[in-house]
Amino acid sequence: MRTQLLRGLLICWLTLSLNAPLVAEEVSTRQYTPLEELTPSAEQRRVAREVTRTLVRQHFASVALDAELERQALENYIDQLDPNKALLTAAERQAILERTAELEAALVKGDLEFAFEVFVSIANKNKARLERNLVQLQEELDQFSFDQDQRFMPDRREQPWPTSQAELETYWQQRLTHELLSLMDAEQTREEARDLLVRRYQNQLSRLRQTNADDIFQGFMNAFTTSVDPHTNYLSPRRSESFNIQMRLSLDGIGAVLQTENEYTKVVSLVPGGPADRQGQLRPNDRIIGVAQGVEGEIENVIGWRLDEVVDLVRGPRGSIVRLEVLNQDNTARRVIEIERNAVELEDQAASSRRIEVQEEGATRHIGIIEIPTFYLDFEGQRNNDPQYRSTTRDVARLIRELQEEGIDGLVIDLRNNGGGALQEANSLVGLFIPRGPTVQVRDADGQINVLGDSSGRVFYEGPLAVVINRLSASASEIFAGAIQDYGRGIVVGERSFGKGTVQTILDLSYGQLKITRAKFYRISGASTQHRGVEPDIAFPPLFDPDRIGESASPNALAWDQVQPAVTRRHADPAPLIATLLSSHQQRIQQDANFLFLQEQSEWLRRHNGAPSISLNLAERQREQQQDEQEQLAMENRRRERLGLELLSQLEEMDPSSEEPTPLDQAILYETGRILVDYTRLVSQQN
Repeated sequence: MRTQLLRGLLICWLTLSLNAPLVAEEVSTRQYTPLEELTPSAEQRRVAREVTRTLVRQHFASVALDAELERQALENYIDQLDPNKALLTAAERQAILERTAELEAALVKGDLEFAFEVFVSIANKNKARLERNLVQLQEELDQFSFDQDQRFMPDRREQPWPTSQAELETYWQQRLTHELLSLMDAEQTREEARDLLVRRYQNQLSRLRQTNADDIFQGFMNAFTTSVDPHTNYLSPRRSESFNIQMRLSLDGIGAVLQTENEYTKVVSLVPGGPADRQGQLRPNDRIIGVAQGVEGEIENVIGWRLDEVVDLVRGPRGSIVRLEVLNQDNTARRVIEIERNAVELEDQAASSRRIEVQEEGATRHIGIIEIPTFYLDFEGQRNNDPQYRSTTRDVARLIRELQEEGIDGLVIDLRNNGGGALQEANSLVGLFIPRGPTVQVRDADGQINVLGDSSGRVFYEGPLAVVINRLSASASEIFAGAIQDYGRGIVVGERSFGKGTVQTILDLSYGQLKITRAKFYRISGASTQHRGVEPDIAFPPLFDPDRIGESASPNALAWDQVQPAVTRRHADPAPLIATLLSSHQQRIQQDANFLFLQEQSEWLRRHNGAPSISLNLAERQREQQQDEQEQLAMENRRRERLGLELLSQLEEMDPSSEEPTPLDQAILYETGRILVDYTRLVSQQN
């Protein structure tokens, strides 16, 4: 599977490295407003009213700001601030839930003091708990017992709220013991584990102190919007920019993936071919301690800054200059690097292709694989008639052309883990494979149905086609897979998809944007994908639990329904061939080492689903961990033995940096290719 480079570059995710020493002479100059002094702005008050009016008037569902919705919004807000039920007792939670009148005033009148008060109250409980944890770790380490006969449940989301402070104290004592044991599992001593955990909690305190008013407001508004449906969200101006970057797969900057490490902003990696990569002086693991604009601008110390604030300084219009003051990995050399900003293409999330070979009756068949991680479209470039604007359909068409020049006997579109994106791209992508006709139906809140389709009359690719989906294939992915299935244009294999059948529109607000559900989409068969998703023609062993992942597992998700089918002419009817394909598939996988490994992994994951408890006894925990490792090792060695590969004595002997497809990827893609070859042969015989 690919690394998630785009996500890192868009939001520069926060991760903690616990081994890097702080440099005494380098200190933060950034002062953040104390939590108690954060207040809502006039802009935020106005936007709260805008969002509430818009949801009531324009959301697809009939939204009424009644007691039920208000309570749901409050429950969402509390769950967001205390997701693991580790800070509030049931009585404290109930006291907040009784303040629905203040929540209504926040939404209707913009009286946001209530939202800020609740946030600060729970954040201060978190702050006090983190500080108490540090005291226990630093002064009371000898009081932790690692031979007790207790078990700890890390995931408390489905558990009842604690009834007393004593219950919370027990939870935290067990959690600290669990976290120490987890670090000691990695062959750290008790003291080394303590030091690492202390640094972790110090970082959590630092991030908590960096909270700003936008963080509070955005969280509160999304607690409200997701009470209506899980895909309606308020986007702050900063999040709006990240969303637009994701759609166009391009930004203006230097092309560096950054993350927070203690008080520093660290360079994780460079985008190949980006401005920083071409300039050649910035390196992974460098720490950015200052940023200046232009060749003469004053360098501003950014130690201790929020990551998004540093990113804002580093980004800028193409052609402009940014100067970075950096320390190398061991903090011994300081230097200033001058980089000219330019367009950074985020290729990691763009469609990509490769060929695989499968055997059929002694003959080698070449199958093209096109992986589409997301449905993207540079809306601005399209509006401006930029001849080089990026889109999924344009890229896929180019990749198909390249594969055909190399020679392929069939094509697989890999939509695993594709969470959707631009709906119009799913529509236009279907048009590459059918001559003309409807591809998706969209129904608005008034019941009006708009049928989207392809009218080009030209088929870009006429050869054999298969589509691979899994539980994380959602939205636009489901439209594409469903249309290919409804037309009989190809075979769909894999897991049942996510089940997101709603359409969101981005509305500009006076401050930020609102992503709001305005419609639902339906397959040309008339069936919604909402909740139920797309059922593959041939199912593979699942690697995700549908009871925990998917639209049907999402609170407040809209219901499934259907509309009249859109009359269309099917390309073919695979149904009569499915039984034969399935029989061949089942016979073949009994001899396929990678697919047998996939089946074993699926069964292992099924047995470990849920929220398992973990022993707080070091010896018992090590025994359970060794048992899990032995099970995984045995599965890997059975796979290797079937393939005639050298067996492993331990899992650590595997090369985690290998660029080869994983055994699970090989199982899924190669078997999909074989199914496609079978299908092609059966269709040929039928004709």
